Amino acid sequence: MRLTTKGRFAVTAMIDLALRQDGGPVTLAAISQRQDISLSYLEQLFGKLRRNDLVESTRGPGGGYSLGRKASEITVADIIVSVDEPLDATHCGGRGNCHGEGGRCMTHDLWSGLNTLMLNFLESVTLQKLVDDQHAKGVEIDGKPAVKRAISNTPVVKPVRVNAPNSVFALGSLTNK
Repeated sequence: MRLTTKGRFAVTAMIDLALRQDGGPVTLAAISQRQDISLSYLEQLFGKLRRNDLVESTRGPGGGYSLGRKASEITVADIIVSVDEPLDATHCGGRGNCHGEGGRCMTHDLWSGLNTLMLNFLESVTLQKLVDDQHAKGVEIDGKPAVKRAISNTPVVKPVRVNAPNSVFALGSLTNK
């Protein structure tokens, strides 16, 4: 079995989201920046996560993503399976036709047993446990969003309106009156 970047990135992004969702919806741009994952790749992953009800999206200013269920109700297996990551170490996809019409290969039961152990393990690890592990490692989350939206700390400088002529000709017409 190999776990591709699709599954790894999905789990990483979900941990990031779960860590920060108390501050409101989290933007994919912020996750992309913090985790160094392509924004377009995250959009693809979160589309699949949303279709599987693991995340919810909020549109508009201040929008982003939040968890679709409590972190304690989402398992790593849920995340990986929702992004179409196969959890299968067998060569035949679990069908038992490793040698075509010849039936199973000699190691089919070994890999099938590994599949069961992997799935059981990934189903036993919740997103909340992974978040708690991050907190235990000392990961601190600032309440400020990484990507500023709508409100700026710098004052808005309005242009000064000068009621004066804008050319020599306009100045001349003012003085002749």
